[in-house]
Amino acid sequence: MNTRLRPMLGIDFPLLAFSHCRDVVAAVSRAGGFGVFGAAGYTPEELEAELRWIDAHVEGKPYGVDLLIPENLTIRTGAGASSADLLAQIPPQHRDFVRGLLQHHGVDPDRPLGDRRRDDPDRPPPYQRETGERLMDVAFRHPIRLIANALGVPPASMLERAKAGGIPCAALVGAREHALRQVQAGVDIIVAQGGEAGGHCGEVSTMVLVPEVVRVAGDTPVLAAGGIMTGRQMAGCMAMGAAGVWTGSVWLATAEAETSPVFREKMVAARSRDTVRSRGRTGKPARQLKSAWTEAWEGPDSPGTLPMPLQGLISEPAMARVNRAAEGGNEAARALVSYFVGQGVGLVESVQSCRGVVDSFMQEFAEALEDMQALAAG
Repeated sequence: MNTRLRPMLGIDFPLLAFSHCRDVVAAVSRAGGFGVFGAAGYTPEELEAELRWIDAHVEGKPYGVDLLIPENLTIRTGAGASSADLLAQIPPQHRDFVRGLLQHHGVDPDRPLGDRRRDDPDRPPPYQRETGERLMDVAFRHPIRLIANALGVPPASMLERAKAGGIPCAALVGAREHALRQVQAGVDIIVAQGGEAGGHCGEVSTMVLVPEVVRVAGDTPVLAAGGIMTGRQMAGCMAMGAAGVWTGSVWLATAEAETSPVFREKMVAARSRDTVRSRGRTGKPARQLKSAWTEAWEGPDSPGTLPMPLQGLISEPAMARVNRAAEGGNEAARALVSYFVGQGVGLVESVQSCRGVVDSFMQEFAEALEDMQALAAG
């Protein structure tokens, strides 16, 4: 396929797969797509280990890295701060609320996790500019073919370092005006992410957002994102002017994904209306599967969500304990199990391999093109 992304990313089929799981990233790239590793929440040392693994398993295929360095963050820390400095800012009523919610569902709120990513007060605080710079140091030491940033215009240092290394820099947007700012900042690729998307997203639908962004992007390639789960949807987005697609939720129901078996079961059973935009996981509106967790934070007893990143510091260890309890057979805990997923979850009918998903995208995309050509010829 001859697209504007071929010389930029080194791929023929412009299917980008965002995932926090290194296995998914490597498998998608090997299958002919383009894996993008979501590095939010990692320390520089952990990211180094993950990228080394990807380098060793991607078979020389291109891949990228996505960082989350918010342009606007209410809670910031100084150099040398740790997560403990942020944990100290969490009000007692929020801690008590989470403890009570877990106990109500038979989950031990004090169970040791043994996971330094989720329960270590000495870790660098998440989403801080200083941590982001150190993550960039790591990412640019590896043979990445793309670096991306979410939640605002990328830091100037990211744009400058990417340009110096000949690496395209992408940014996610959820509104036309956001795209204009990204063009002015000089990003190389814009990801127009509709409100159907899982995780942090806006309110404008993909069907409306993509042509709006394409109109103002000029020569900057646009990737469509949000609810895209099939090759036919991909073809439709490219008919609207997108140069390719950025996908995420579809990879959560793969055998290689980091998601728990319980969540994958809930994904297969879920319909498109079973997701909700909630601040209950990160402090910013993020689409996720409805659960007793999201309902509780909207309920009358809720103390209200905290700003990012404080909300994540209480939600992530709690959800890790929930997943362990659910996997251990605690039926009450299953009601709390959730994860970031888009409205396209209603199109998930089974758990597949990453290669199987890539193959399905390619086949359905080709079928859609044939149908359009038949219409044009008729």
